[in-house]
Amino acid sequence: MILFLTILIFIIAGLAEIGGGYMVWLWLRESKPLWYGIFGSLILVAYGIIPTLQSFPSFGRVYAAYGGVFVVLAVHWGMFIDKKTPDMYDWIGAAVCIVGVSIMLWAPRS
Repeated sequence: MILFLTILIFIIAGLAEIGGGYMVWLWLRESKPLWYGIFGSLILVAYGIIPTLQSFPSFGRVYAAYGGVFVVLAVHWGMFIDKKTPDMYDWIGAAVCIVGVSIMLWAPRS
């Protein structure tokens, strides 16, 4: 159950960061209405709070591991939202990130 909750919190944080950043991007780069920027900024504030729900005691370890999850989510965001097909190297890089995250979070430590 802890593993599921850890992954779920990482995914929610990643979607908040990518989604909020995307809304700000749309506002500033694609001339969407101001409310895109405001709503995106509020989502980014939520993103800053969400990782604090993790049970790991170390800020650095949580954020480093989250970075790997973010990469995987960003590849999927590009594929499904931006309609940009990832190539083999995108997938290999994402897989390497997940292996790194797994080692960081669940390696046996004394």
